Amino acid sequence: MKNISQNLILASASPRRVDLLAKLGITPHSIIAADVDETPLKFEKPAELAKRLALSKAQAVHDTHKNSFVLAADTVVACGVQLLDKAQKPDLARQYLSKLSGRRHQVYGGISLITPEGRVLTRLCKTIVQFKALTPHDIDAYIASNEWEGKAGGYAIQGLAGAYIKFISGSYSNVVGLSLYDTINILKSGGYTISSSN
Repeated sequence: MKNISQNLILASASPRRVDLLAKLGITPHSIIAADVDETPLKFEKPAELAKRLALSKAQAVHDTHKNSFVLAADTVVACGVQLLDKAQKPDLARQYLSKLSGRRHQVYGGISLITPEGRVLTRLCKTIVQFKALTPHDIDAYIASNEWEGKAGGYAIQGLAGAYIKFISGSYSNVVGLSLYDTINILKSGGYTISSSN
């Protein structure tokens, strides 16, 4: 039987995903940020976008690291039919928080694994999140925290925004950046051995 390398590459520069993998006892052999165009396709639904980007990131890294397991993920936040991208400026974060105030929205997490043998496994996780009705003071305080910067939907649930969450249905870790349940299952399905030595 062929000896399969157990090297795992995380195709993401997100420190949150590194921390989440650590909760599973997994330390990636290396971390390589995949450079892919994240622009949605015409008429592409949020769930489809999350899966496509996760797969694109995994493929981009696997192309030059074919003897390793490559794990990639992407998080897409949607409120109704509107995609809420990563907030890079305070005005956009404020706009997102105002839209999310008192409403339920969806967080889609795409996860893709490509094995050393070239097998491709992709999963989608959906979490429903509802914010309380936010006051102007709530929004001002959150903008001042700078936690929104670079975050899909303009917030980080693991920080101050956690106090604004009235309801959540589904995986909490998916909203942080990586569904632990789906990740451990996709790794096991792909033949990656999870042990304390990883």
